[in-house]
Amino acid sequence: MDKTVYLRMRQRVQVLLHQKVTIGDVAQIVASDELERDIKGYVIHEVTPEDKHLIVIDVMRVIGTIQQKRPVLDVQTIGPAQSILEIQMKQKKLAPVYFVLVWLLLFTGSALAIMNFHEDVSMQLVHQKIYFMITGHYKEQPLLLQIPYSFGLGLGMILFFNHLFRKRLNEEPSPLEVEMFNYQQDLDQYVIVHENKETEKKINGN
Repeated sequence: MDKTVYLRMRQRVQVLLHQKVTIGDVAQIVASDELERDIKGYVIHEVTPEDKHLIVIDVMRVIGTIQQKRPVLDVQTIGPAQSILEIQMKQKKLAPVYFVLVWLLLFTGSALAIMNFHEDVSMQLVHQKIYFMITGHYKEQPLLLQIPYSFGLGLGMILFFNHLFRKRLNEEPSPLEVEMFNYQQDLDQYVIVHENKETEKKINGN
């Protein structure tokens, strides 16, 4: 029987409180069918309230658990060296009144931001000049330009963020999703460095 096991740690795994986390939860395993089933069932960690919100499982800990139970195996690792366990707590339902308040706050803030931007760049004056250039008449409120511009502004935001409510327009990620992805990558890297005790070694003075 082949004694080589290929192991790849998952980037982020969601777990529950008091859950017994197995190697199969935190890593992808490639081995013979019987060996793969056996290794996937090895418990690597049990989630407790003391773990707080995030746990870092290092690949060395996984290899140590495998070697302890099956010393003859040759474990080959591929990919990331750590897996982040995110503990899912029971979420409280958001009251409708709070939802409405948050929605109004975001709506008002967005509207003020757009209006302040237009005021800074003198958008109304620009519309007046464009209207005068096209028609030869001055109009204080050139609605012929302002109304289509307002609809175009909303349509442009939908196309930019690539979402209409919860529906995605195409497979391409929006700039906001890319920024959120980069932020999540940086956050994961920070957690790996600062939460993983195996990455730090302090020199104790005599």
